[in-house]
Amino acid sequence: MLDLGTSFLASVARDPDALALIDGEVRFTYAEWLCKISSLATAFDRMGLRPGDHLLTALQNNWQAATVHWACQLAGLIITPINWRVTADELDFCIEDSQSRALIYQDVSERAIAASARAPGLIVMRAGSSSSRTSEVLLDALCNEATPRTTARVSSEAWSVMLYTSGTTSRPKGVPRRHHAERAAGIAHVAQNLYRRGERTLGVMPLYHTMGVRSLIAMSLIGGAFVCLRRFDATSALELIASEGISNLYLVPTLYHDLVHCDAFARSDLSSVRKLGFAGASMTDGLLQKLAEAFRPELFVNHYGSSEIYTFTIDQNASAKPGSAGRAGINQQVKVVRLNATSVKDTAAIGEEGEIVALLAGDESFEGYWRRPDADARAIREGWYFTGDTGYVDADGDLFVTGRVDDMIVTGGENVSPIEIESCLSLHPAVFEAAVVGLPDERWGKVVTAFVKRAGPVTEHELDQYCRESGLAAFKRPRGFVFVDAIPKSPVGKLLRRLLVTGEYQVESMPPPNAA
Repeated sequence: MLDLGTSFLASVARDPDALALIDGEVRFTYAEWLCKISSLATAFDRMGLRPGDHLLTALQNNWQAATVHWACQLAGLIITPINWRVTADELDFCIEDSQSRALIYQDVSERAIAASARAPGLIVMRAGSSSSRTSEVLLDALCNEATPRTTARVSSEAWSVMLYTSGTTSRPKGVPRRHHAERAAGIAHVAQNLYRRGERTLGVMPLYHTMGVRSLIAMSLIGGAFVCLRRFDATSALELIASEGISNLYLVPTLYHDLVHCDAFARSDLSSVRKLGFAGASMTDGLLQKLAEAFRPELFVNHYGSSEIYTFTIDQNASAKPGSAGRAGINQQVKVVRLNATSVKDTAAIGEEGEIVALLAGDESFEGYWRRPDADARAIREGWYFTGDTGYVDADGDLFVTGRVDDMIVTGGENVSPIEIESCLSLHPAVFEAAVVGLPDERWGKVVTAFVKRAGPVTEHELDQYCRESGLAAFKRPRGFVFVDAIPKSPVGKLLRRLLVTGEYQVESMPPPNAA
């Protein structure tokens, strides 16, 4: 298989004049973009960076971040992107853990870089046209230097990128991935989303997240355009969809939720969007319905995967069978084993909830965590990756993801999946958003508790009655409701249930009019 650098050069040869990158007033064709990328890759050489070195980035989704990503692929550097909201402590951990030799950042991460103990020991580059530190190199100037077009330096077996897992319960883990795995994932993304030549995607999923990286690579494979949105804002996203003719969206459910609830949504021109895709979390039945009605897409894909193995399963008609994650992707094999299984041979029965496992031999797979044999021992067994997700396979052979093994609520000896209850509550017109956890209880072990952000007047009694009438089993119904101002989430929209369990949330400060 081609390495990613050669793959990009092939894309330039195929579509040199196609629009490749849009970031506000910055617009590059593939040929123009390669000039910037080549200049930066040559600058990396001059700085003494060599194939196999880690380069850490703390950047928003801008033209500089996308350019750095491709320059690293051509130069053979391992791009190691982290959240631009990083703290100094988190930054120092990632520098030490990844053994990075260089760092690229922008103004929004200024405070963390200034307070970092380890950053001064690196080659530091700043995105933008100015810097207050004489020791820093200006990235934009490097991209504008006139140099010959570069060539690819490494094979498809070289390391391409190292993403860090979210680290919501402990220090994040590095997930190194090779060029061939990244390109295989990009090709699968094109195929499974039925992308055509010249598509345009909204580049808002962070380039430190597997969804953002996949969108970037997929567009290069089809001569498509990556339209940067530096940080998500629903109004700005709707404006870009209309002005740039976005043809496909690939977002986490939270961002879709914010789009359809934006005041400007109803009057926005969304006619260019023909394909919807989501990943990163399950989508509630209510949101699925809203999106299907609003966009009427040709294709509505539920993509279930992870940083470790990009694709587990795909459902290309998500709204037709709410909750279904479909079947294994074209590069994968998955199955469900019993909870606490000691072997992958201990397969769960049809309809039985267990842990989802994926074959590591798949083309998109990682090979193990960075310097974490303890994590490898927990997650990798008998050639399979234990995802930590719970789910079951129905009689049709479709997979349903029900949550995380750690999120399962055991109440009175019964296993309760929070997602089923959240989907039920999401269909109530007065529920804007809901999250369900188990809170400690002396008698029951855990009691099912729903945290609700209201969209209109509704009482605990009315929600309980709604759950009864919806057919939710008695042991699954919430025994308590807490009305909150917001549901806590990570920067990429993942629900942080642990903050609800530990009490780190804001109760509703102002109930809806006429609420009891």
